[in-house]
Amino acid sequence: MKKSIPAIPAVILSMMSVQGGASIAKSLFPVLGAAGTSSLRIGISAIILFFYNRPNLKKLTTFEWKISFMYGMCLAFMNLLFYFSIQRIPIGLGVTIEFIGPLALAIFSSRKKIDYLWAIIAAIGILLIVPWQNNSLDFIGLLLAFAAGLFWAGYIVVGGKVAQKMDSNTSVTVGMGFASLFIIPFALVSGDLMALTGKLLLIGTAVALLSSAIPFSLDIIALKKLPSKTFSILMSLQPAFGAISGLLFLGEILTFYQWLSILCVISASIGTTISSRKDV
Repeated sequence: MKKSIPAIPAVILSMMSVQGGASIAKSLFPVLGAAGTSSLRIGISAIILFFYNRPNLKKLTTFEWKISFMYGMCLAFMNLLFYFSIQRIPIGLGVTIEFIGPLALAIFSSRKKIDYLWAIIAAIGILLIVPWQNNSLDFIGLLLAFAAGLFWAGYIVVGGKVAQKMDSNTSVTVGMGFASLFIIPFALVSGDLMALTGKLLLIGTAVALLSSAIPFSLDIIALKKLPSKTFSILMSLQPAFGAISGLLFLGEILTFYQWLSILCVISASIGTTISSRKDV
């Protein structure tokens, strides 16, 4: 992955890649389950990145090992919890709920009063998704997506520190290695990988490239050039990419209020972007 890619295009390409990969991954859930699919994705990504980047692990300092461990942990549970969530709810809704993490990071790191307005708009968007009067939407799926969002915020904060302290290729490779150590035990316990075939392995490799190896490498490039807050703001289109991807690849049709919810979250992010231009 070339380091000369501009920060903003890197973020946009990352979002397109990861949501397209998520749609393909969800098609594997009936056979491999969320844990199996997530393990396949992260494990293959770790192998691909290791052989492609060939990091010199002997040169890593104790601090770099520790921060890579934290980065890998956030990366692992951000993905695992998200996969468990979209096993229960549409991808667009899962990404919208998950996006609470990065959005909250952007809003609460600002000292401008106008950002509280954007926080309220985002909250309205989230409330529109919650199934208050019926059981048409899985509440556990929403909670899992929210938990994934917390790790997403941690991924951004720790990823920013990793990007400033380490070489991009080395950091994402070591981080992915740690992530696989966190995730693979879940698949082994569940037994999901027992159904793995050659065809599924090829599809899993495509998911690994689209959802992990490519986007996380792009994220590290962007985080090296952008503050964590700015990166969080630029991710505002993630819910829209998720909804469109789910619609095109999986036929997941959202209701009017669910689309309105996504619009509220995106509007809040754009509003925060405008009010924060003088800060970054």
